[in-house]
Amino acid sequence: MIIDNKILVGAGDAPVYLLPEMANRHGLIAGATGTGKTVTMKVLAEGLSNLGVPVFMADVKGDVSSMSLAGEKNEKILSRLEKIGVDQENFVPQAFPVRFWDVYGNGGIPVRATVSDIGPMLLSRLLGLTPAQTGVLNIAFRLADDDGLELIDFKDLKTMLTYVGEIRGELTNTYGNVSPQSVGAIQRALLAFEDQGADVFLGEPDFQIEDWFQRDEAGRGYVNILHCAKLAQNPLLYSTFMLWMLSELYENLPEVGDLEKPKLAFFFDEAHMLFKDAPKALLDKITQVVKLIRSKGVGIYFITQSPSDIPDEVLAQLNNRIQHALHAYTPAEQKAVKVAAMSFRPNSAFKTEEALSNLGTGEALVSMLGENGAPQVVEKATIAPPQCSFTALTGAARAMVVCEDPLYPKYKDAVDNRSAYEILNEIAEEAAAQIQEQELEEARRKQEELQRKEAEKKAKEEARAEAKAAREWEQERKRLEREAREMEKERQAQYKAEGRDKYGRTKLQQSLERAAKRTVKSQARSVGRNTAKRIARGLLGNSNKTAERLAGNFASSVMGDLVDSCFGRR
Repeated sequence: MIIDNKILVGAGDAPVYLLPEMANRHGLIAGATGTGKTVTMKVLAEGLSNLGVPVFMADVKGDVSSMSLAGEKNEKILSRLEKIGVDQENFVPQAFPVRFWDVYGNGGIPVRATVSDIGPMLLSRLLGLTPAQTGVLNIAFRLADDDGLELIDFKDLKTMLTYVGEIRGELTNTYGNVSPQSVGAIQRALLAFEDQGADVFLGEPDFQIEDWFQRDEAGRGYVNILHCAKLAQNPLLYSTFMLWMLSELYENLPEVGDLEKPKLAFFFDEAHMLFKDAPKALLDKITQVVKLIRSKGVGIYFITQSPSDIPDEVLAQLNNRIQHALHAYTPAEQKAVKVAAMSFRPNSAFKTEEALSNLGTGEALVSMLGENGAPQVVEKATIAPPQCSFTALTGAARAMVVCEDPLYPKYKDAVDNRSAYEILNEIAEEAAAQIQEQELEEARRKQEELQRKEAEKKAKEEARAEAKAAREWEQERKRLEREAREMEKERQAQYKAEGRDKYGRTKLQQSLERAAKRTVKSQARSVGRNTAKRIARGLLGNSNKTAERLAGNFASSVMGDLVDSCFGRR
């Protein structure tokens, strides 16, 4: 509730207010389970929202969703109002402008960040990398930047690391040594990161931090509720988200000094989960941000069971304190009660340590900063009732609120833009295609070489076959010639035995043939001589007896030779 432009926290002997100008000095809401911390957190968030201050709340249990529903004036509420001295007419139940967010996109608008937004240093701290492994991760980011390979989603990061491992030999002279062991260690760490949902968180469209600074039509600040039921069970991703968010706020918000009211207020419920087993990088960043972000107009409030859950360096920065009951059953718990009591400015009306153990549900010891910035004397107060409902939204009702949110279309669908994964895959595909083409060309060359060799082999075989056939034919020819000679010898021997000549003629046939030859030859020569003489006389006349005689002799010789050729030289 807002009274005189101040947030009414509760009342005891006197009302206790959170002054808007002191709300960015951070705060703590502590107390045992069931003592009313969540209600107190809602009361502060409602007051800030009504003042126009946007609020961010990490909702681990899921019960903060009730702020989207208006409460009601029942007997308990009226009794509480009477106890704190507030006229029931001044209490107006109302629903608040709520916007649900969820890293996994199940219980709210998806929240995403790019790999480049996280950066190598933050990522290496979260993954617990060694200096050598951190150096390799830095090389991967630097190489991506130099080669124009955007690192947007988780698969970009994995692909880039694989690429660095593949070309590590080429990187040594330019970027430094990259060992396969370091690449493998980073890849193993990323597997655990992926199992927790990093592939969902890292991507586009990436969240714009200014969307947490919005107000509704009535000027009330939006209550941004991060659904953490699943996220809190994955500490690595939870730490990554918180580190990224705090870094984004700190790096992007300008210095504004002291304001009349904060620009934004953060409430971290179940803060012990945030700090327990948290990476040193997260603790260092939270400490840095808590110390410095006040001047940027942001207030941070931690809600936990005991102040001892908060590191001392952070606890020292939490000036607005609300301490619900602490149970002291063990020596350690008794010490925690004593330490918590000592953190308050004493009130002479009661003993703080005793009061802490005797507080009822909805009661708390409250010490807020006064107008001069000094802590006020601790008051034992009954916390004011929230104006919203106590009943958490059902899953269906939450889904309806999310779907009707004007920012839902902006972030609902993941966008897979062309980045390192796609570019490196294209390069790999081109290289594979070139290799395949080279392999095909090599296969073709080998096939052609094989065919050439087979052709040469076949030609040689054919040549050998032809040579063999020629040799066989030559052998056969010689054999036939030998057989012919032998047959001729046998025939000649037979002729000789029979008294024949080499042509198989008997002596009578030889005598007749020689007689016939002489007769034919004599007649031919005579005819030739006479004919030649007549031709000579016809050409030269009767007076040239010498020419006539020569012509006759020549023709006689020719005809004799002709007869010899016809009968042979036998």
